[in-house]
Amino acid sequence: MRGVEVVTDPRERRLLVWEVVAVFAVSLGLSGVRALVSLVGALTAPVPLNAQTSTVLGSYAPDRPWLDLAFQLVRIAQLLAPVLLVAYLLAREGGSLRTVGFDRSRPGRDLLGGLGLAAVIGGCGLLLYLGAVAVGANTQVQASSLSGAWWTVPVAVLNAAGNGILEEVLVVGFLLHRLSQLGVRVPAAFAVSALLRGSYHLYQGLGGFVGNVLMGLVFAEVYRRWGRVAPLVVAHTAIDVVAFVGYAALAGRVGWLPG
Repeated sequence: MRGVEVVTDPRERRLLVWEVVAVFAVSLGLSGVRALVSLVGALTAPVPLNAQTSTVLGSYAPDRPWLDLAFQLVRIAQLLAPVLLVAYLLAREGGSLRTVGFDRSRPGRDLLGGLGLAAVIGGCGLLLYLGAVAVGANTQVQASSLSGAWWTVPVAVLNAAGNGILEEVLVVGFLLHRLSQLGVRVPAAFAVSALLRGSYHLYQGLGGFVGNVLMGLVFAEVYRRWGRVAPLVVAHTAIDVVAFVGYAALAGRVGWLPG
């Protein structure tokens, strides 16, 4: 966000707006609409919200592991496709993913900063989730329902990385970069980014929405200070790896996780 020149030409501004709308219409924006419909369905169901279960990483063919693996790999590719689109759009204006700080120029600092951020956000997020379930504002989140095939852990890690790259490059790096070019003030830009992040987690319940909005505000501020999405990708990936792999290891062994 630092040093971003505001675009003043009316035609270029319109194109930037349409560009943002188009990118999110084929990716996380549409996911937000689908999540909202899912939440409406959950709230109008005859059972309480905290008696329902929502699955983050599910199986497509649990009785056919090789077919399931193929579906999982296609899904991972689908996660990364919008990132390719964003890379192309940034390249057209003479930039690249380096423009939003997604590169390998600072691997050590990005790794350490991301893991530290993951520890704080992950711990607070878990407490918020448990509280939201307790008061009936959230479904019970089943992080992973993958079978015990040999590829379960690698696929879970790849999905975590795909989620991290997709969300942080688009919702933080690309969106905040474009909003800066449009002259949107920082508080409003942060709000748009955070609310978008919360929207596609609405399927989990109101707790998932609030938790991700707060996470979005923190991540936006970290991006403003560091000028890089790479540590955010590390943090997001780490949080999801712990959730997916940890759930598989602990489900049925601790009482606060759905079986």
